[in-house]
Amino acid sequence: MILIGCCAYGQQPISALQKHELFGRAQGTTYTISYYASTASISQTSIDSIFAVIDQSMSLYKKDSHISRFNEPKTGRMKLDPHMLKVMKESFRVYKDSKGLFDVTVMPLVSLWGFGPREVVNIPDSATIRETMEHVGMDKLRLSGKTLKKKVAEVEIDLNGIAQGYTVDVLHDFLLKKKIESFIVEVGGEIRAHGLKPDQSSFKVLVQRPEQARGGSDHILEIKDKAVTTSGSYEKFRKVKDYKFSHHMDPKTGFPIQSQIISVTVVANTAMEADAYDNVFIAMKPEDAISFANSKNIIDIYLMYLEEGKVKEAQSAGFKKYLLTD
Repeated sequence: MILIGCCAYGQQPISALQKHELFGRAQGTTYTISYYASTASISQTSIDSIFAVIDQSMSLYKKDSHISRFNEPKTGRMKLDPHMLKVMKESFRVYKDSKGLFDVTVMPLVSLWGFGPREVVNIPDSATIRETMEHVGMDKLRLSGKTLKKKVAEVEIDLNGIAQGYTVDVLHDFLLKKKIESFIVEVGGEIRAHGLKPDQSSFKVLVQRPEQARGGSDHILEIKDKAVTTSGSYEKFRKVKDYKFSHHMDPKTGFPIQSQIISVTVVANTAMEADAYDNVFIAMKPEDAISFANSKNIIDIYLMYLEEGKVKEAQSAGFKKYLLTD
């Protein structure tokens, strides 16, 4: 979980740049937008309309959304709207880059294991898992121009692992178009900041440690023109008898990912990129995640993981530069 703290002290006269904030609920969570401007130039209505347009595109809770209509078995292909097209292009890129660890077709598995809208009491048997896996895999989709095609009729997509980050980026771009040069946007813990505060200090992001790691200090990040997301295997889980498992699914086995990693914080250029890759890192071994991040040299990560019952920490080579030091 990430919380933001944006206390500002203006270097310029108070009348020149003042802090303005917008709060609300959208996409099943909360959002906060803090920006500095001489007047309150961003309306709540304009922000809510952005959420409404994106929900109409990619919300699984709206039966008439573009994604819901695509997920119907009778739909073999669909011309995508601009929002869903951008997200699907990035999804295919990260799918390829992660060698299939990021896969937006795991929706049937999420439902099968009891994390969907339908109540599930027991653990699925191996035969049901094998049958479900016949409909899982982004190799069963093809993006041709603006048209997304199914190779298997029962394929369903779930963009929750990337769409919220994309929403943050859309809000970021909207504020820039409104000539706002200093702001931070947060939607459900997905964050992107632009510029510096009036006193020329960076925006600060608090990365909280999960319950398993209490006792150490929380990290405070200083970010400028960067996005930050955090994902944790502790966030959402079920327990059936003695088997405890998270909502993160392995698209290669059909089983929930049994990860050593408790949480991963990702710093990237865009929130969509950070949002997508935090799913990838959760599925990796800690040493592989660090090696992958270092090889990219454009993404930095901080991990907390369990090893022999003890909580350990690791970070990529470039993560240190974001840490607030006394």
